[in-house]
Amino acid sequence: MTTASLRLIPGVKRRLLDASPSAEEPWYVNDHSLIRAADGRWHVFGIWHPEPAAPLDETFFLHASADGLEGADWAIHDPVLHARTDQGEMHVWAPHVIHHDGLYRMVYAGGTADHSAYRITLATSEDLFTWTRHEPVLFEDGFDARDPMLLRVGQEWLLYYTRTSAPHGGFHEVAVRRSEDLLTWSEARVAYRSAERGTVGGPTESPFVTPAGQGWILFVCESGEYDRTLAFFSRDPLSFTEAGRIDVDLDEHCAEIVVDGERTWITGGGWGRGGLTIRPLEIRAEA
Repeated sequence: MTTASLRLIPGVKRRLLDASPSAEEPWYVNDHSLIRAADGRWHVFGIWHPEPAAPLDETFFLHASADGLEGADWAIHDPVLHARTDQGEMHVWAPHVIHHDGLYRMVYAGGTADHSAYRITLATSEDLFTWTRHEPVLFEDGFDARDPMLLRVGQEWLLYYTRTSAPHGGFHEVAVRRSEDLLTWSEARVAYRSAERGTVGGPTESPFVTPAGQGWILFVCESGEYDRTLAFFSRDPLSFTEAGRIDVDLDEHCAEIVVDGERTWITGGGWGRGGLTIRPLEIRAEA
């Protein structure tokens, strides 16, 4: 399969949830994660903060749940995993949640005063309400290493996240590390490198990898345009290049791919976006 034979066809976008306390008090939901619990109920976790944007002041995660992804009313629960300021954790970003071996597991980024040493942390839960952090943190990286996501490939786990080629700035990259137990991780390797250099932001934010046909698709947020997600195809989940670029521009920020049975969805959020959006995403292999 080549990128020419793989098409991404987005459907009609609609509002998934607005977690603002009121119309007069708008809150944004940024980098987020959806998971379906064992009882069938959907849960969402994400950066949650009053407007306007204040990324260095995002100190806990939204937790909400609903019976479904279409037309459901979302219950807003107590926020979870507040930043541990007594341990130098100044803000928390970009949770990603999976279920494995009887436990829900969340990876997220903990920001510190040292932008070259952001912490990727693991927390576990039996019910999605009460979370216990694993100590020590999984690893540190920079610049502003963040937006982690977990993917099971064969008998190992891959952890993707965004960083720069040097801890104090450089080429924007999607890095990936490997593990067999979700606790001990390899050194990072480069899964995708942009030609752009910098520190804050960049075109490799919010990486998300999903299987597609006989390969894999990497989605990244092109934050220079904010509401823009790019996609790259590869047969190797550890290596994506510009040659694999798929001819589609998705107007989502911090996109997540959600699979519900035979349906695939793409979600988005961000500053000033009124919560989260969702729409179908068809991944079509053509002869």
